[in-house]
Amino acid sequence: MFEKLQSIDAALLLFFNHLNNPVLDFIFFWLSNKWIWIPFYAFLTWFLYKKYPYRLLSVLVFIGLMITLSDQISSSVIKNSVMRLRPCHDPMIGSEVHIVNGYCGGMYGFVSSHASNVFALTTFLIYFFRGRHHKLRTILIVWASVVSFSRIYLGAHYPGDVICGALLGAMIGVATAKTYRYYDANFALSKKRASHNHSSNSKEL
Repeated sequence: MFEKLQSIDAALLLFFNHLNNPVLDFIFFWLSNKWIWIPFYAFLTWFLYKKYPYRLLSVLVFIGLMITLSDQISSSVIKNSVMRLRPCHDPMIGSEVHIVNGYCGGMYGFVSSHASNVFALTTFLIYFFRGRHHKLRTILIVWASVVSFSRIYLGAHYPGDVICGALLGAMIGVATAKTYRYYDANFALSKKRASHNHSSNSKEL
């Protein structure tokens, strides 16, 4: 069963990887580069500031902790435990993989840290928005999917690496969002009580 899944994974990887042409190589190479998304992250920060100014700092702290957790679990824990070779390092199919600009990545690929991180952020923000900002939610899902697919196109990850990475990130995103809601509810309640007590004391004086 495992060998059959591995065979399907390899076949899908080579199918998408062999769609290569100079234009797609350029596009997906840069889509996979985390630094090119800095303007997008800046936009998300600005959007959160405009819509939720009093929550911005706490949200950014939770996001930072979440991405660190996602990255460490996917890279330091799972990759080094499972030790599944990336397609471009796999002696079984490595010679068939189209490499773009000499990029391959580290030795192991399960699970995809790119997929885990972007889906963690996407899931967290979708839960945080609570049904609002539908256009931005759609943009986030498309963004996470495109970044994740770029890893397959580049031959850096099998589809299975990306799917499992996305699922891991989604679970971390949900857990972080629920933790944030608990924190936010209790913090707001404490703040409300403190404000009420202060108001009561002022009236007594």
